[in-house]
Amino acid sequence: MHVVVAEVWRGDFLESVHHGTLLAVGPDDETVLSVGEVDRPLYPRSANKPLQALGMLRSGLDLDGDLLALACASHSGEAFHLDGVRRILARAGLDADALQCVAGLPIGEAALRSHLAGGGGPTRLTMNCSGKHAAMLATCVANGWDTTAYLDPCHPLQQALRATIEDLTGEKVSATGIDGCGAPLFAFGYRGLARAFAKLATGAPGSLERRVAQAMTEHPEFVGGTGRDVTRLMRALPGSVAKDGAEGVLVMALPDGSCIALKIADGSVRARPVVMIAALRHLGIAAETNHTLAELATPPVLKHGQPVGAIHPARTLQ
Repeated sequence: MHVVVAEVWRGDFLESVHHGTLLAVGPDDETVLSVGEVDRPLYPRSANKPLQALGMLRSGLDLDGDLLALACASHSGEAFHLDGVRRILARAGLDADALQCVAGLPIGEAALRSHLAGGGGPTRLTMNCSGKHAAMLATCVANGWDTTAYLDPCHPLQQALRATIEDLTGEKVSATGIDGCGAPLFAFGYRGLARAFAKLATGAPGSLERRVAQAMTEHPEFVGGTGRDVTRLMRALPGSVAKDGAEGVLVMALPDGSCIALKIADGSVRARPVVMIAALRHLGIAAETNHTLAELATPPVLKHGQPVGAIHPARTLQ
């Protein structure tokens, strides 16, 4: 199902490898690079969030800018993220008690240290999906839907989000599960995922697709957080739309409609940007001319804080 896409070198010794699947398409949805069984469905995990955010806008949610970006986010739990979640809820007349995501700790390193130092434990507010859940609740309020059952796959909200995903991907959902946060999760193919993100990145001015893309590209720190690869990628390539997902998923669409959808088979985060930037080269993006991309392209392997090797893309991507 997967092939080797990244190699971990410690000095001149190949220590580990990461397997994965990758699809890169050009502006006309033509295949530029295909590695692994790209026709098999996957759970995009949190990479579904921008598609779900569009579904919420189509259902009457009124969010823009940083708060809409937060609805698409797997946020780090920094103070501005938590404040944004509270603002989304307050606009709907709700508070954090209405959230039904599982309790979690901040996933940003600095935010986690600060939270624990202050005696904090897992909460629904600090869980990285709380922005999406707050937006889901606000959508329910806007439509007069039950806010206590919004995670039920049969709820009108979840039915609307499924319909939006099928519309954007051009595919029928092949499986339905439950995500780590407790929300319904939909599976479909790599090509459908790339096609959906391309529609966001190339949305016409004034469209809801453009509204989602603009929120993410103008507020990438709300989509991820300080130092996160997804935030750095969008800052490095203005106008691009990128979203990470659990279990090694990463998707990125460029303003011309080119898109890369990938998954690292073992769920590793460290290999994601390496593989993404190798795939960007096939779309004509040279990492050497961009400081951030060059840093992400070959992250170091460390010993006592000093580099003694690096992670490189496998030969299949070079």
